[in-house]
Amino acid sequence: MLLRLRSRVEIWKGSDAWTEVHQEEDVAPERLAILLCDLWDRHWCAGAARRVDEMAPRINTVLGAARSCGVRIIHAPSETMAAYEGHAARRRALATARTAPPAPLALSDPPLPIDDSDGGCDSGEAPWYRAWTRQHSSIEIADTDFVSDDGREIYSVLCAEGIERLAIMGVHTNMCVLGRSFGIRQMARWGVRCLLVRDLTDAMYNPERHPYVSHARGTELVVEHIERHWCPSIRSGDLEG
Repeated sequence: MLLRLRSRVEIWKGSDAWTEVHQEEDVAPERLAILLCDLWDRHWCAGAARRVDEMAPRINTVLGAARSCGVRIIHAPSETMAAYEGHAARRRALATARTAPPAPLALSDPPLPIDDSDGGCDSGEAPWYRAWTRQHSSIEIADTDFVSDDGREIYSVLCAEGIERLAIMGVHTNMCVLGRSFGIRQMARWGVRCLLVRDLTDAMYNPERHPYVSHARGTELVVEHIERHWCPSIRSGDLEG
């Protein structure tokens, strides 16, 4: 499976001038996993919920194609594990032998390029509440997949399955995709080679906050931040074989 990686490098250190760079990697499908981050059925922010509704059918199409090629699929809808008690995919994750992760790498964590201190909702909702109960219904969970929201459990699955690259899609790029126990920051610190699927993600960003750009541009800025400091990105078409 040919993955077209996009990253950014600061050729002249300290200049804060970043150059977009591209590289191709040919990865055996059975050495690749896709992780779905917090693609919930509902969200407290209507704008965020609408964008997941729009993404979910495309995500399901990509998963179907990738699964048929032998790519492993890991569903990580945080705080909803009770909904999957007894599901074959949840049992597969629980049955995986535990592997202790290594001491974390000392990677820097520069500040994000957007202000999300207000929660990032762009549609004027009341304050946060836990609206989600399970993963979005448009996304199939096959019995051969895995379901987990625990970083150490997911790390164990990666080790047991011989995974060399972890492609992460879902929401929200500046929050859960980076910050969960299975998110990019933690996995990168454990030495996992992550890839952000940049066309199947979204940010929690309110254009009324710094840097006062559109919501779409705010998401792009976070993607660029990840490409600079954490991992390359790919497009979802690369995962369809």
